[in-house]
Amino acid sequence: MAAIRPKSAKRTPDPVGILGVGGNTLRAAVLGANDGLVSNLSLVMGVAGSGAGRGPILIAGLAGLVAGSLSMALGEWLSVQSAREMYANQLDRERREIRETPEEEEEELREIYESKGIPGRYARDIARRVVYGKPEIALDVMAREELGINPDELGGSAWAAAITSFLFFGLGAAVPLLPFLLSQGSGAMVAAWVISAFALFGAGWLVTAFTGRHPVRSGFRSLLFGLAAAAITYGIGSLVGVAVR
Repeated sequence: MAAIRPKSAKRTPDPVGILGVGGNTLRAAVLGANDGLVSNLSLVMGVAGSGAGRGPILIAGLAGLVAGSLSMALGEWLSVQSAREMYANQLDRERREIRETPEEEEEELREIYESKGIPGRYARDIARRVVYGKPEIALDVMAREELGINPDELGGSAWAAAITSFLFFGLGAAVPLLPFLLSQGSGAMVAAWVISAFALFGAGWLVTAFTGRHPVRSGFRSLLFGLAAAAITYGIGSLVGVAVR
């Protein structure tokens, strides 16, 4: 018998229509780009605030881009791989419990179905049919209903999340560097502020694919926080630059 599905939940708004893509990979892309943009904009502006020329700014920005990309990729890989191993361990334990103590698993599943509004005798009958049916079906149902795990995904691909995070962090971190690659001085700094502001707003808008918040409000929040962080580091850089001269 097929597993009983709960009532459909209210769907999360998807302003960019991409929630169907692998969850961890998409999250790594959007958040990686946002983190790269904010962190490197802050770094570049901190160095620029100290009065350093184009060379030191580019060196610091490129170092921040590479170091941040590697760090984000490693963090994503460890996070997703750890989640996969944890889910696999839970599934192995559930598989043993179904095999060794099926009566306890039947009772747990009955309680789950009853909590969803299924009358007791029907809930027990369904639970018995599931637990004492085909082992792979029983494991699939128990994983979804008891553990909240989708056995077909197990947290997604750790390598896909790591590579995506590396690439998109680098893309985000490259944004405030572009003007300094093409120009220098106050013109490059103003251009870095402007294009970074647009990118920050866009990153905040994209994050609403996960949060379900209003895109414009989220965009302005990302813009405000990102520019505030960069302004603070610019101010600290200016103070340090004056102190060491």
